[in-house]
Amino acid sequence: MTSRRKFLQLGTLTSLLSVTKLFGGTSVAPARKPVVVSTWNFGLDANVEAWKILSSGGRALDAVEAGARVPEGDPKETSVGLGGLPDRDGRVTLDSCIMDEFANCGAVACLEHIVHPVSVARKVMEKTPHVFLMGDGALQFALSQGFKKEKLLTKESEKAWREWMKTSQYKPVANIENHDTIGIVALDSNENLSGACTTSGMAYKMRGRIGDSPIIGAALFVDNEIGAATSTGVGEEVIRIVGSHLVVELMRQGNTPQEACEKAVHRIVKNQLAKSKEIQVGFLALNKNGEVGAYALQKGFTYAVYAQEQGNTLFEAKSYY
Repeated sequence: MTSRRKFLQLGTLTSLLSVTKLFGGTSVAPARKPVVVSTWNFGLDANVEAWKILSSGGRALDAVEAGARVPEGDPKETSVGLGGLPDRDGRVTLDSCIMDEFANCGAVACLEHIVHPVSVARKVMEKTPHVFLMGDGALQFALSQGFKKEKLLTKESEKAWREWMKTSQYKPVANIENHDTIGIVALDSNENLSGACTTSGMAYKMRGRIGDSPIIGAALFVDNEIGAATSTGVGEEVIRIVGSHLVVELMRQGNTPQEACEKAVHRIVKNQLAKSKEIQVGFLALNKNGEVGAYALQKGFTYAVYAQEQGNTLFEAKSYY
């Protein structure tokens, strides 16, 4: 799989930018249903898997789960699932959530030893009376549901962690892999929406840290009457504004997905002006008409859109800075 860094080095931004210009550089034109959108470059591969389900008339919920499982299972992706960079104690902990068209939702946090937390989150949604399980309880539940216990820390990630330990300086850099989350939302041919979000969280985080990724309303929100939204970046800032819920509510008020994403980012700037200049947060939204919007604090946030008319296409979002 091509990393975002390699993508930029390979110079393929030319085609990306030309397509973005075609759509005005702000919002993707409305697409006939179905449509699936995902954050970052690995969203392209996630979309391919999701599209197999959507294009055959399948349910959006099945599509977003299948799509999210792609980067989760890729040991080369250091911010999601297998191969994710560990916390400062050297332990890989995963966070994920999922939400369907009926407002059913499930989430797990600080989950160790399970490659596909998004699927565990779905089991929480479907098999328990709860929404959220974490830590040892989430692991116990996953094992009871037949998930296999595996080692998530790869040799490459362990090497990077040991190198970090030499200084132990916690200074995440915007748009580098330790900020990445995959958020994926889809609209199926029956006009139903679903979404999922999954991550290994901030690299070298404090033990027990939970970001926005497993929190319904922060990293993900679905309202089948209006639309769906997801986020990526520094989760603490998304939590402060309940970001994805805010984006959906702004769409409810009549804003386009693009306008809603921009207003949510502006809220972060207003609340955390100094900090906002150093971090990355991005929002991605899809409404019931198939319109897509995306916006970020910093340049460099990419997202993938798969629709019948345009195929699977990567875009770079506009940004505040």
